[in-house]
Amino acid sequence: MLLIVDSTNRALEHKAMRTMFEARKRVFIDLLKWDIPALADRFELDHFDDADATYLIVTDTEGEHLASARLLLTTRPALLDSLFPGLVAGEVPQGPNILEITRFCLSPGIGARQRLVARDALLVGLVEFALANEISTYTGVAELPWFRQIQTFGWDCRALGEPALHRGQALVALRIDVDASTLARLSDAGIVSSAVAASSACAA
Repeated sequence: MLLIVDSTNRALEHKAMRTMFEARKRVFIDLLKWDIPALADRFELDHFDDADATYLIVTDTEGEHLASARLLLTTRPALLDSLFPGLVAGEVPQGPNILEITRFCLSPGIGARQRLVARDALLVGLVEFALANEISTYTGVAELPWFRQIQTFGWDCRALGEPALHRGQALVALRIDVDASTLARLSDAGIVSSAVAASSACAA
């Protein structure tokens, strides 16, 4: 199931949110060794996890997190312009039709097949969300190997500047442009989803 969670329904999706923050801690802190704090040594969240953040969360039948992404408004400070503006050659893309994808997370400990299904549901959900909410562009920051994988998904994805080292990792700023052809392009690349959104909300 694909949930779209924002300030209007966040309290109703407590289990999905809690297990998402737990998964983010296991992935970004325990596995990837990011130097970021953990709340109660159990949850990963930061000051961007506020009332303006929107989450796409893929869950299992019990409501447990499988995959998720956090969407940030670019009409206010976000990760790219606040922390990594040097990755962008020129102006950082910003505007009411541009959202920043952050904390793309797949739960560890689930089988490879389930991870693939959850990933595809999240990717398709991101495109469907953009089309439903007049979002034309996603931006983000990715480690170079992940950026190269993102480029294989079929959508219009390109770097906003040259890779640069940050704490020993090569990072890339990226943009993904979404239009009416994007879902078909994902399908052509083998990315499809049967997940149905359980709730919807506008990003802006």
